[in-house]
Amino acid sequence: MRRFLQRHVSQIALSPSLALIAIFLYGFIAYTAAVSTTNSKAFPRFDNFVGLEQYWRLFHTPRWHVAFTNMFLFGGLFLLVTISLGLVIAILIDQRIRAESFFRSIVMYPMAMSFVVTGIIWQWLLNPTLGIEVMVHQLGFTSFRLDWLTNPDTVIWALVVAAFWQGCGLVMALFLAGLRGIDEDIWKAAAVDGIPAWRVYVFIVIPMLAPVFLTVVVLLSLSIVRAFDLVVALTNGGPGVSSDLPSVFMFDMAFRRTNLGLSAASAVVMLCTVLAILIPYLYAETRERA
Repeated sequence: MRRFLQRHVSQIALSPSLALIAIFLYGFIAYTAAVSTTNSKAFPRFDNFVGLEQYWRLFHTPRWHVAFTNMFLFGGLFLLVTISLGLVIAILIDQRIRAESFFRSIVMYPMAMSFVVTGIIWQWLLNPTLGIEVMVHQLGFTSFRLDWLTNPDTVIWALVVAAFWQGCGLVMALFLAGLRGIDEDIWKAAAVDGIPAWRVYVFIVIPMLAPVFLTVVVLLSLSIVRAFDLVVALTNGGPGVSSDLPSVFMFDMAFRRTNLGLSAASAVVMLCTVLAILIPYLYAETRERA
């Protein structure tokens, strides 16, 4: 018995954590999937099985179409802006500029805030009655308008700007770490050959950052799928449902519309979206280590 305990001490030590994960993660995933096959309203009920009817209703709900489309629109813009500007800022800081720590801290400071705080800050800044628009009017430019929060066609940009403001620091830090890990001999060889710095970045350095790009895309994509607090704090899904996202839709169906079955179906679809992002990443990581 003693020999058995010594041989399996690590498994025994981890077993309580694994049991909790099995119950509170995979168990509740299965529970949510089971609820999505019922016609549950305010409370879960398993005596009214409806199969895949909730999924049929979900994909025939116009609001879900808006939310799901917004997820890809917001996600595409957020990824493009955040990765592009985060990489540019990392390259600029990598030039060994003066007060590097100061500028690095400024860019990374918004990471210390929650998305709720970020949403409230940008709600004030973009408010037409007290934010940037009022300040520009006081400077004499009375024709200037910044109605992103009230215009259904531009409200998605408000979410992108606020999300970028908070997420850019993480992207910059990851790219900067990747840049600092590149062999200095590459730059010395490029200087000897007279190759311009921009060509070294475009054709040598940036391709070498491919693993960092993959990590950044996965991390940002997961935050896009789970985005909830930023939307609620900044726009609350408005005007109307023009800035709705799947997470907001799920919350609204569960706690405001008392349609737990439809909410559970939307949660399962969101899980499938996350898995569609994670599985290729894990596969790529596994192949690279093999």
